[in-house]
Amino acid sequence: MSTAILWLRRDLRLADHPALSAACARHERVLPVYIHAPQEDGAWAPGAASRWWLHHSLASLDAAWRRLGGELHLRRGESLAMLLDVLERSGATAVYWSRLYEPATLERDRLAKAALRERGIEAHSFPGATWCEPWQLATKQGDPYRVFTPFWRNLRTQLEASVPLPAPSTLRTARLTGGLTLKALALLPRIDWDAGLREAWRPGEAGAHEQLEVFTDDAVAGYVEARDLPARHGTSRLSPHLHFGEITPQQILHALFSMDRRRTPKESPDREAFLRELGWREFAQHLLYHFPHATEGAFNPRFAHFPWAPADEALLRRWREGRTGIPLVDAGMRELWHTGWMHNRVRMVVASFLTKNLRQHWLEGARWFWDTLVDADLANNTLGWQWVAGCGADAAPYFRVFNPVSQAQKFDVQGNYLRRWLPELADAPLAQLHEPWRDAGLLARSGYPAPLVDLAASRQDALAAYQRSRAG
Repeated sequence: MSTAILWLRRDLRLADHPALSAACARHERVLPVYIHAPQEDGAWAPGAASRWWLHHSLASLDAAWRRLGGELHLRRGESLAMLLDVLERSGATAVYWSRLYEPATLERDRLAKAALRERGIEAHSFPGATWCEPWQLATKQGDPYRVFTPFWRNLRTQLEASVPLPAPSTLRTARLTGGLTLKALALLPRIDWDAGLREAWRPGEAGAHEQLEVFTDDAVAGYVEARDLPARHGTSRLSPHLHFGEITPQQILHALFSMDRRRTPKESPDREAFLRELGWREFAQHLLYHFPHATEGAFNPRFAHFPWAPADEALLRRWREGRTGIPLVDAGMRELWHTGWMHNRVRMVVASFLTKNLRQHWLEGARWFWDTLVDADLANNTLGWQWVAGCGADAAPYFRVFNPVSQAQKFDVQGNYLRRWLPELADAPLAQLHEPWRDAGLLARSGYPAPLVDLAASRQDALAAYQRSRAG
């Protein structure tokens, strides 16, 4: 009986899984293998929140495989060496996997495929994380897109709400001794800081579809307005599930069209607005594939020598801990620490504050998000931080500085988001809640800190630095 290895990475699901479907169709038995190899991710090995999610997602997937009569085979080490050992011990003749597009993993997978084929092993990679492969969309001149809107127009015409691949109803799975236990991968924190994550999330394929059902039932209608309100659950919260491949964009697309089958895009503004947001995720993957240098350096070469302020650990610590004295910034950073997630509009505000008002390098923020977000994704993280900092593809102009006060007044009108995450200001009158530094007595009573910087003056300093860099 021929056996195939399914090399799992960030495709932790059974349904709509092209690599799994192909392996089942071509071989009598399938052996699912997960190899933990963080060293192969280069400078962007998974952070603490990502490892927490990975542990629980693997546990969920293992339970799903066991219901089908199999189990995950877990290893830790260099991927190719582990694959070769499993191939020898299992007698498997083929390896199947889903593609990833980060620079380090692309090179790792290219070398692995070549090495396996040199040894006479079938090696097959498949899509599964995006609607289109990054090399399938190009401008009329054949170049990669650098601007989102024309990219989205092209991609949107190609989307079809076809039925996703089903999960296998039965599997003839192979078993192999010598693997590790999930606990032995040591993914969970040694210190119990993850209670908020456990409260907020249900990692795994079932959790992903449960979250999609909640979104399609309760939140997608009204998405255009509700997505900007951090106090409401107006967004999908599917980003970590997408990152770990517990659900696919095609499954989401099919679900949205199934509930709104007879309406055209113009008649479905909420659906289309959400699909456009998924289009930004796709655009991020496109950029990462074509411009891999952007994970460490400015996409826009004009910012290669921008005069960022020297890294200031005291400022950075107060920003990370949500003690800047700017309520919307602090609320967002505390939400991040407690839940491993932050509302997207608030992400833009805290990133703008760090890169413009504090003039700290965007990489300082990107690395903190990378460690603390359950949905930390290299493509999205890079695109988001460079967009706000003004140095990325299709970026907001550098002179666009988010004002945390006006943003809170506009999108958290009653202050519900601020009161939830800033308990020391929970009883403050609304006017003082948005600008507590205007009431010295409130600061003294509450213990809330005075602002790190003056918003107006620091904005002017940032714009002056920008003008000097352009002149130079």
